[in-house]
Amino acid sequence: MKARRLLDQSTFLVDVHGHKPNPNMHYHLIGICGTAMAALAGMLQARGHRVTGSDENVYPPMSTMLASLGISVMQGYKAEHLEPAPDCVIVGNAIPRGNAEVETMLNRKLLYRSQAEVVKEEFIRGRRSLVVAGTHGKTTSTSIAAWLMDQGGLEPTFLIGGVAQNFGASFRVTNSDYFIIEGDEYDTAYFDKGPKFMHYLPEIAIVNNIEFDHADIYDDLAAVKLAFRRFMNLVPGTGKLIAGWDSPHVREVVASLGQRLFTQLETFGAGTDAKWRLCEVDFSGELSKFTVTREGKQWGKFQTPLIGDFNLLNCLAVIIAADTWGLNREVIADALSTFKNVRRRAEVRGVERGVTVIDDFAHHPTAVRETLRGLRNRYRERRLIAVFEPRSWSSRLAVFQDEYANAFAAADYVVIASVFDSGKVAEKGKSLDTRKLIEDISQQNKPAFALPGADEIIAHLLPQLREGDVVAIMSNGGFGGIHEKLLGALKNK
Repeated sequence: MKARRLLDQSTFLVDVHGHKPNPNMHYHLIGICGTAMAALAGMLQARGHRVTGSDENVYPPMSTMLASLGISVMQGYKAEHLEPAPDCVIVGNAIPRGNAEVETMLNRKLLYRSQAEVVKEEFIRGRRSLVVAGTHGKTTSTSIAAWLMDQGGLEPTFLIGGVAQNFGASFRVTNSDYFIIEGDEYDTAYFDKGPKFMHYLPEIAIVNNIEFDHADIYDDLAAVKLAFRRFMNLVPGTGKLIAGWDSPHVREVVASLGQRLFTQLETFGAGTDAKWRLCEVDFSGELSKFTVTREGKQWGKFQTPLIGDFNLLNCLAVIIAADTWGLNREVIADALSTFKNVRRRAEVRGVERGVTVIDDFAHHPTAVRETLRGLRNRYRERRLIAVFEPRSWSSRLAVFQDEYANAFAAADYVVIASVFDSGKVAEKGKSLDTRKLIEDISQQNKPAFALPGADEIIAHLLPQLREGDVVAIMSNGGFGGIHEKLLGALKNK
């Protein structure tokens, strides 16, 4: 027992250079198939640790990724999964008290940590960290940053909340001093209700925008702004805060920090008072083109396969970070032009009988609106059909009832699925009224329908679809396999 106790106490020690030693520990992850947890499992294995985990929802793509890495995943949560006792248990943020493994962990007084804590101590401390935060655009911006810094020779370690298609992965572990991570404002664990991004030690922090979201854990916009204020306040005097100046709430939070921050502040946006500005935007070709000015002077011209103004602002934020870390403009331009986006971000899943089926993660009304605007710019003369599943907590609740009514303005035809797992919504508050939403959208003189789920939606759409149509399917979950089912039905039509 004494030897074991000494190992536990040494778990998060660092060497004289600020880097952790690698004692080849055994980490066990409860809830290993969550996106961030599965990526952390792969990262820990890459560092030479032994990794096991458990989950009750073991399914692709995370289950197949873990299997390909040779990481053992145990079905369900059982006390015996902690035999022999691991050196450290990592508890996923969706895992509550009452979980059999959590209760065993506590009763036996095993060492336990959150996912964010382990990322901080295993991979960030002692390194140069870029943390990408904001209500929208985090995953895309983090993926852009990983690609740009990679092409600039920095070889960063990274952790992203989605699969970056340039790498075919959501994480990478290198020996570089540079680390890039998506900074999530969602809570950390049942024993740490603060935001994950408070653990990430930013040298550079990007905050693209701030809006109300995560209605299941934040009471109101003021609570969200306070979380971001605390995050911004972590940036050291030698660091940079890259702030999206088109967001009024970002401005308010920055202003609340006072004069101390101004030497570290870089503002960006399309507005005239941003230090770095997005100008001369052109969506007419296969690549989106734009010009960047800095303090009124042209800084560079760029092009990217990404669509929509929001994505170009994501690019601009990362351009500033890349410049801060010393990348030259030619490297930045070349990398942006070859960026392949993230899976499930306006991703074309297939084309059958001239119908293009697109998968997008959008769930907040702003994300829905901007995704559809971007697709409208790309597919100008084609009928755009929006299919939306209210699946995230914020979309399932009525907090955005009115905002959703206007979010589908760029679409020609709208289908809304039933609220996901509606039986649990009453525990949190009033549910989104999909019937009222359809009535409000119909008043915009466009066809709009409320249908139960994937199979009913496909049966409804199939006779309506014609060559040239673009079907944008938006959900932050699997949506009953609707993408492949629709493509299969079209093929056999």
